Amino acid sequence: MQRRQLFALAAAGVAAPSVLRAQAAWPDRPIRLIVPWAPGGSTDTIARLFQQRLGAVLGQPVVIENRGGASGAIGAAEAARAPADGSVWMFQYDNEAANQTLMRLSYRTLEAFAPVSIVATGPLVMVAHQSTPFQSFRDVVEAARREPDRWNYATSGAGGLAHISTTLLQQQNNFKLTHVPYRGGGPAVTAAVANEVPLFMTNVVIVSQHIRNGVLRPLGVTTRTESRHVPGTPSFAQQGMGNFEAPTWWGLFGRAGTPEPIMQKMHAAIVQAVNDPDVKPKIEEQGCDILASSPEEAHRFVANEIERWGQVIRENGIRADS
Repeated sequence: MQRRQLFALAAAGVAAPSVLRAQAAWPDRPIRLIVPWAPGGSTDTIARLFQQRLGAVLGQPVVIENRGGASGAIGAAEAARAPADGSVWMFQYDNEAANQTLMRLSYRTLEAFAPVSIVATGPLVMVAHQSTPFQSFRDVVEAARREPDRWNYATSGAGGLAHISTTLLQQQNNFKLTHVPYRGGGPAVTAAVANEVPLFMTNVVIVSQHIRNGVLRPLGVTTRTESRHVPGTPSFAQQGMGNFEAPTWWGLFGRAGTPEPIMQKMHAAIVQAVNDPDVKPKIEEQGCDILASSPEEAHRFVANEIERWGQVIRENGIRADS
């Protein structure tokens, strides 16, 4: 094809035959899936549960690359530099939304990435050590109003959804707890089990066994209503905390500018993979529910999360080291 013919096709929005063939053949090599977290966390665990099935659906191996650090920002920045050809994708946790306000980043999420799907969502849960007097979250609120700042709560780090959502919960309901950030979920749950801190806001995954054995008592969840993953525990909204809701989530992202046929093929593949009858139960055992949203729904959801939590961060002066 002559150069001027290519220019004419491009001007008309028509791909050259060689480009169309390349898109039709995708993927023609192993897929890199960047997970911006260390091995063993919930994001890495979920990715590895669908990894093999996703590769089988696509007809190419899916290779997970863990690029942890800075609450997911280091790996996300690397993914943002990848070519927009469908060779590199990112599986990310809810910190991505908060990081847009908390950190000085080299990229903007919705400019650098095209959301493919919100793969799963789930509740955060506040737990109390069994030795505390708290039987419900309402008990915590009343105690905190009587003695502001006396009661501490742990999270896996400053600026994460557990921290920001608890800040909003206090702001909306006029009580005050003292935040104790730990360097990751492992140290935080160890401190909670040892009763070094009386309260702990976290995802369900890392505390489920301690809830079952009675060491930690669940007080409330951040979904709109009770979650099947913490049976018998009412939501904060159900306990009179307004319409409070703060689900945790995991999403698949491609590079912005990736050809639409490739985006559509990846979306169909991830939906098929996570809904596979051998995969879905294993993922949901982690304390989440498969959503497998459309790209349009994912884009709206992420945009709303960035705006919602950005406002809370700005209003309360939250910093990544606070």
